Amino acid sequence: MSPAVATGPSTAQVLSGKDIAAELRGRNARIVDELADIGIRVKLAVVVATDDGSSHWYVRSIAMAAVRSGIDCEIVDLGADASAELIRGTLTRLSGDSAVHGIILQTPLPSGVAQQDLTSEIDPVKDVDGANPVSLGRLAAGMTAFPPATAEAVLQILDHYEVELAGRQAVIVGRSTVVGVPVAHLLLARHSTVTVCHSRTADLAEHTRRADVLVVAAGRAGLITAEHLSSGTTVIDVGTNPTDDGGLAGDVHAAEAWPVVDALTPVPGGVGPVTTALLLAHTVEAAQAAVRRTAS
Repeated sequence: MSPAVATGPSTAQVLSGKDIAAELRGRNARIVDELADIGIRVKLAVVVATDDGSSHWYVRSIAMAAVRSGIDCEIVDLGADASAELIRGTLTRLSGDSAVHGIILQTPLPSGVAQQDLTSEIDPVKDVDGANPVSLGRLAAGMTAFPPATAEAVLQILDHYEVELAGRQAVIVGRSTVVGVPVAHLLLARHSTVTVCHSRTADLAEHTRRADVLVVAAGRAGLITAEHLSSGTTVIDVGTNPTDDGGLAGDVHAAEAWPVVDALTPVPGGVGPVTTALLLAHTVEAAQAAVRRTAS
């Protein structure tokens, strides 16, 4: 497996996302400058309707990353008691605003408001986090669409470290439409043999131990331990679970994984930085596509 990188406490390879994110940020900045030269300011809108602290922290991190790349970022904070009608109307308005190139609906949403009832209001050409059912359907059909950024980040990391996918056993733990399901479609498109596990999977370890590539996106800190792992496995840990000391922990028990697996993403510093950079990359691509449509 290459390129050679630092290792963890054992001989496991550390699959850092920092260099990948830096490369994406550089590309974003170059394209933003080119668009500015023709009078186009790239703009991302993030709709927020929560008082969740970690969610607000994440949105601020997106905004700061956008500014560093020269992208305008409008945070539309509707408040934690926003109604579905208000959120829907906001998404409709932003979809019709030609100055906005990308739209994200941040979760969690207020109690009683279902995300799946709202995401269809995001214009698919501005759906930079692949939330609209149309985007997900196009992804499943192998058609052009923005995949959810976290799901695409998994593939970006695997490609960067030249992990073989064709013909390999890929096991995914988690079946959300944000990560698990779209990752399954992306891996199938790369000719992997894919197994999707979830909370009702019997004998989870039986499935995970046979994985060549294991993607864990269950949202449960330390769910995957040594008993679930085998030597030679490449593990992508998507988990970002807050800890009591203000840090983050993955879904994989890292201390138990390092002595066993072949490679593992760190938390933080693995999937997260790549996800943020991809959200902005999708916004830049959406702005380029808007320019092409206007010119045609």
